[in-house]
Amino acid sequence: MRRLGPVQQKIPCVFVTDVREEQSRKRDGQPFQVVATENVNPIALEANVDCALATEKLDGTCCYVTVYKGQPYLWARLDRKPTKQAEKRFKKYQHSHKGSKGFMWNVKEDFKMVPETWIPAHRVKHHNGHPVPDEHGHIPGWVPVEKDNKQYCWHSAVVDYKVRAALILRPCSEDMLEIAAVPLADLQEQTLELIGTNVNGNPYGLGSKKQPVHCLVSHGSIRLRNPPPVDFQLLRSWFQENPEGRVEGIVWHCNDGTLVKIHRHHLGLWWPDGDTSFGNRPVVIRVEAHDNTTDLFSSLFSLNGHCFSRLQDVRFES
Repeated sequence: MRRLGPVQQKIPCVFVTDVREEQSRKRDGQPFQVVATENVNPIALEANVDCALATEKLDGTCCYVTVYKGQPYLWARLDRKPTKQAEKRFKKYQHSHKGSKGFMWNVKEDFKMVPETWIPAHRVKHHNGHPVPDEHGHIPGWVPVEKDNKQYCWHSAVVDYKVRAALILRPCSEDMLEIAAVPLADLQEQTLELIGTNVNGNPYGLGSKKQPVHCLVSHGSIRLRNPPPVDFQLLRSWFQENPEGRVEGIVWHCNDGTLVKIHRHHLGLWWPDGDTSFGNRPVVIRVEAHDNTTDLFSSLFSLNGHCFSRLQDVRFES
């Protein structure tokens, strides 16, 4: 099984997109909608997307594992964003020029401060030693997840730095998933999606407010069995009619490392929309005992060996 590329930047749509002045299905209060046209993106064509590996796009928050304080650490996504004044100027330019090309940023003054531990994502362009914003006006980056930072408490729940392990949800057979404690060293330089009870409205139905459940899923690990061809109408029908299509989107991993995606919102479809394909997959818990492990690790150890018919049925014994 080939190692798939990490997600360090925003992934372009597999189709050429258009901006329509209508209420966004994805973001409340956003008065415009980014939609896919029926034309395949030249980036996807050049990367031979028809031969790419199609994987499920999961609805969570992006994470990264790399070294901090001399050991593998989990890092949370933190994009450096413009100040209100700079963002207003940027949006005005976007509206009048139908895009962001040619907009001039003052990186020192136009962007909000970030923690000293912040690092830019891979392949972020630099100018005069400073990272340069992307076409959306953001500078993608990462901050280490420290145990005492309440802002990242759900990230903290899935790692135990004492035993240097993370809780990973992954396939263990064609149908079955497993939740396992995996050494952070084995996840080095991977990006992953944090999903669970308190992330993005919990579309997969994991845990409950009283007993929250969170875990990490390596990007590219949830492969689609019978993905549709890259055709606008066929994809739209697949999302609407195929049980496997009850997903947020698809990410194609091309052989040259290029990543392209489609989101239901690009096709004018809602998300979430009822039960999800992922939340209905069976899962087995395989978390061994460790000394001084965190609450979630200990709770999952109490279920070690248990099988559940659906991921959303995972509950701790009271």
